[in-house]
Amino acid sequence: MIRVLPKSGFRGSSCHIKQKVLFRTWCIAVGIGLGLSAATSGAAQSQTDAKQEQPAALLNWEFAAPEISEDLRGRLLQASALNTTRRQPSPGAQDILAAALADYRSFVQVLYDAGYFGPSVTIRLNGREAATINPLTLPERFSNIDVQIKSGAQFTFGQARLAPLPEAGADQIPEGFRTGAPATTGILRDAAAAGVTVWRKAGHAKAAVSNQRITAQHRAATLNADIQLQPGPLLTFGELRIAGKSDVRPDAIKRIAGLPSGAQFHPADLAASAERLRRSGAFSAVVLREAETIGPSQTLNITADVEDLPKRRLTFGAELNSSDGIELSTSWMHRNLFGGAERLRIEALVGGIGGASDLDGRLSLRLDRPATFGPDDNLFYLAEFERLDEEHYSATQGVLSVGVRRIYSDELIGEASVGFANVLANDAFGRRRFQFALARVRAEHDKRDSVVNATSGHFLALQAQPFIGIDGGASGVQLQADGRIYRRLDTDGRFVFASRLQIGSVVGPSLSELSPTLGFFSGGAGSVRGHEFQSLGVPVGGDTAGGRSFLSLATELRAKVGERISLVGFYDIGLVDSSSLIGSGSASQSGVGLGLRYDLAGIGPLRLDLALPVDGGTEDGLQFYIGIGQAF
Repeated sequence: MIRVLPKSGFRGSSCHIKQKVLFRTWCIAVGIGLGLSAATSGAAQSQTDAKQEQPAALLNWEFAAPEISEDLRGRLLQASALNTTRRQPSPGAQDILAAALADYRSFVQVLYDAGYFGPSVTIRLNGREAATINPLTLPERFSNIDVQIKSGAQFTFGQARLAPLPEAGADQIPEGFRTGAPATTGILRDAAAAGVTVWRKAGHAKAAVSNQRITAQHRAATLNADIQLQPGPLLTFGELRIAGKSDVRPDAIKRIAGLPSGAQFHPADLAASAERLRRSGAFSAVVLREAETIGPSQTLNITADVEDLPKRRLTFGAELNSSDGIELSTSWMHRNLFGGAERLRIEALVGGIGGASDLDGRLSLRLDRPATFGPDDNLFYLAEFERLDEEHYSATQGVLSVGVRRIYSDELIGEASVGFANVLANDAFGRRRFQFALARVRAEHDKRDSVVNATSGHFLALQAQPFIGIDGGASGVQLQADGRIYRRLDTDGRFVFASRLQIGSVVGPSLSELSPTLGFFSGGAGSVRGHEFQSLGVPVGGDTAGGRSFLSLATELRAKVGERISLVGFYDIGLVDSSSLIGSGSASQSGVGLGLRYDLAGIGPLRLDLALPVDGGTEDGLQFYIGIGQAF
């Protein structure tokens, strides 16, 4: 009879396997349930003269497992210490014996994990069972290793019982934990863990496995499992205590975490508090630990162990395309500016270096204060000064605004702000000044599997920006939408289809009353590749102005041709109209091209796109774009 040893956390558990499983002359005790344990005979150190080395070429390796699938055979070989040791240049006799003794347990563990509870394992060294070899009297060398494994029948569950469970918890237990399903130790572990999780979600934070009884019927090849759960008392959150050395004030840490003290315990609330601390940008490590003991009035205190990130960060960036030249950017961030995890970010950008137009530039300053109105609401202040010298207009503008950014979930965020803008522009309608009181509302839903190199999912951003003209200026609203989809075309994800649709509209002012900074243009890396940046607008006399509506569709087929290299074929089209809706008479342009991507681990692909115009009245010829990350 093999006795199954209970692992830590299984108090008072027992298990009996009602048939002798002969591992030739060597016996082991194994554990099933939430884990496997083994008791093996301790081997004394061999004498120095027994540490004989032998060339790997002299080892004759035999591994026979005739009843086992190729997948399971591979798992056995991967777990085998003998298989690793025999490949070493000069494995000693002691090393080979130690590996053989370890493999008894490893092989049984792999077979139990696959549902084979009646295996036979034989390991012979020079024709002798490894378990019978005295480690104090080793031969000079082992020249033959013979491993024979018989799995026996794969077991199924006879009885599969996990109790007690709350009323709403039965559907959260793994489907495989049922009568007639293949019995594996993995399913046993998953079922027990799921039972504990169900009770924790119901507010019983100290739920645990109290007992288990697992019986294998070898003649019927069935496994009966009876796992007992101890829910423990219903608990509420206590106070959040701070551990670790941090320059962020304790009251700010508690405010950012937003632990719902006094509310019923739920692991999702605990995880949300940890995530809020991480995304504050102030900490390099965040761990929330539950108290070992229950506090007064059935409360559970939580300890936050945090470690600060460096207070300052400096970044640089560069992008190159054939029409606009080089764009250089840099940013400087100061974390925890006033002790409340505030972030001050200063960004500077210079574009058009070496391009056909004059230099563009932008300087912005943004201060974020986390958890101002609630744990998921960040207050921000923004000051921005920008000089634009585009193909069809030039403008100098300054913007001051204050707003709130709310994180609803990992996938959904919203942002609202109010502010003031002052624009001095020179375009097809001459030199003009615009002053606005404006607001901006934006929502983003991001289901991409990667921000810089998505292969599945979607992204949707919606934005409304109403503005009120000052000193006789026109009022209206600018609407924008940006939708992207990503689909794998094969199971390995080597072929990916990606598409992006952008829509914009300005309602209210006429074309001559519209600031060029609010109007729409098409062309360039962000809309239609193969054309110069913002090359397409609305004809006005002998010049071009920004339109009141815009539509752009970009499609890509991405094909992975190596571990890091991908090729991309793309086609882009853009339309601009003088009215608030795209119509049949809209000006249009399109471009087609090929791209090369080289994946930089942890950063994203290095991008090179070569594009030619298809139509749109341009004679610029081949355009190229270099950057980091996919085009969209």
